[in-house]
Amino acid sequence: MPRAAALISSLLSISLTAQKHPDPPVDFRWINPLPASATKLVKHSQYFSKIHSTAIGYAIYLPPGYDAGAARYPVVYYLHGGRPGGEHKSVRMAEHFHKFIADGKVRPMIYVFSNGGAVSHYDYPAYKSHGERTLIEELIPHIDMTYRTDARWQARAIEGFSQGGRGSARIAFHHPELFCSAAPFGGGHQYERHAHENNGNEGAPAYYLFERGFNTYDLAKRYAARKQHKPRLIVSVGTGDQNYEPNLHWMAHLDSLGIRYEKIIVPNVKHDAKGVYDFVGSRSMAFHAACFEANAR
Repeated sequence: MPRAAALISSLLSISLTAQKHPDPPVDFRWINPLPASATKLVKHSQYFSKIHSTAIGYAIYLPPGYDAGAARYPVVYYLHGGRPGGEHKSVRMAEHFHKFIADGKVRPMIYVFSNGGAVSHYDYPAYKSHGERTLIEELIPHIDMTYRTDARWQARAIEGFSQGGRGSARIAFHHPELFCSAAPFGGGHQYERHAHENNGNEGAPAYYLFERGFNTYDLAKRYAARKQHKPRLIVSVGTGDQNYEPNLHWMAHLDSLGIRYEKIIVPNVKHDAKGVYDFVGSRSMAFHAACFEANAR
């Protein structure tokens, strides 16, 4: 890099680091009991986080037959959208997943709905909020110790919509050894791209500065270069979504790196999880199931 360009990059990094962080979200809680209107298909529970020195909530869907036998099940971690985090935010999705499992269209799976932390699914030390770290280091081991899971990467997937779409892609790229498959839907990859191009500055309406290279663009390069197992990817977005063009740009980036993925473009649907999942039907579930079955031995 020419000396002048290097100096400008260094000064930009110093300037960004010196900026004030936005105020922590006042409505964030690590435990959010499910509202009375929540589906009865899920139950609320919690684990103790040594990282945060507090209990953290999660919701879990156990498929039909779980209580009647001794079988072990694959697990899909579903990451909610929006900020701040809350394990109650996406539990309605259990109705979608249950429909196809109960009808016998896909194999039974456990779904876990996590709390993404104050800056959903990111580690953000300024708020003492480590959403990714507690998921990887604490929640996954807790689920495997508490429920009858098939506790191998060959039987574990990650999925999410919007903020959870960004998070599921980023975490799958960051920890590929832990997941068989990933389904990032409707993610705002324009913010990931901005962080990639601006030394970690996300460029969202609220100012956030993340570690350099910790975004779905830079991490994709590391993922592409990986020689060991790589999680399979399925990506979906609606053509009416404000994140549609950013998803096309991100997918072109994946193409340029030789990363294979399945693509589902949903016509005339805006930024709406229900609209996307109504169109997708059981395809994301079948995608995970195919990965589980292909790696069963």
